[in-house]
Amino acid sequence: MRTVLLLLATCLPLLAAPRDAQDRPNVILIFIDDMGFGDVEFNGGTKAKTPHLNRMAKEGRRFHDFYVGCAVCSGSRTALLTGCHYQRLGMKAVLFPNSNDGLHPEEVTLADMLKDAGYKTACVGKWHLGHLPPCLPTYQGFDSYYGIPYSNDMWIDPANTLAEDLVVREGLTREEVKAGHRKRNWVPLMRDEEVIEYPVDQTTVTKRYTEEAVRFITAHREKPFFL
Repeated sequence: MRTVLLLLATCLPLLAAPRDAQDRPNVILIFIDDMGFGDVEFNGGTKAKTPHLNRMAKEGRRFHDFYVGCAVCSGSRTALLTGCHYQRLGMKAVLFPNSNDGLHPEEVTLADMLKDAGYKTACVGKWHLGHLPPCLPTYQGFDSYYGIPYSNDMWIDPANTLAEDLVVREGLTREEVKAGHRKRNWVPLMRDEEVIEYPVDQTTVTKRYTEEAVRFITAHREKPFFL
């Protein structure tokens, strides 16, 4: 089955149109914070090796003029997933762990549309559109979620549900986490709607994101998926 990296929401009606499952391309959408134009080799970057991105750029199509709906986190993600300006939906430009709101579950997202069209859907990595129900990815069209619910320089909200098998690090106890432990730059790792690790080991989280994404792709490679 073909896999495409989708950057243009205008393609969505073609993907969602009724057709045989084998004719529907898989969709992998990568949204990156704080990456400059010259941070990749194919744009002249020299500080990081990006062989796989180089190949995608060579074999695919590159766009040199691109705009997001907001210059920072939550606003840009709102526009990406809904096609709406974030302020029209009552979204803040940046949500914090003490923010009780987020993207309303009745808004229609890319994931909602593709799930309705028969796609398996998953979100891996940073979310930042609301860290509490009903604003988590599993309420927004994604079958599963694995990642940090906001920026990794923030802190945990004790209102989040802790998993029974929570991994607690840095000498803390589950009781301390449950009581509302807070330290900047110590953030939770979530699976679906539960915190499974706190604070997340940031030295390994990128590797684990990749492994989670590969597992999802492998499990659903014969059916249309949106990652």
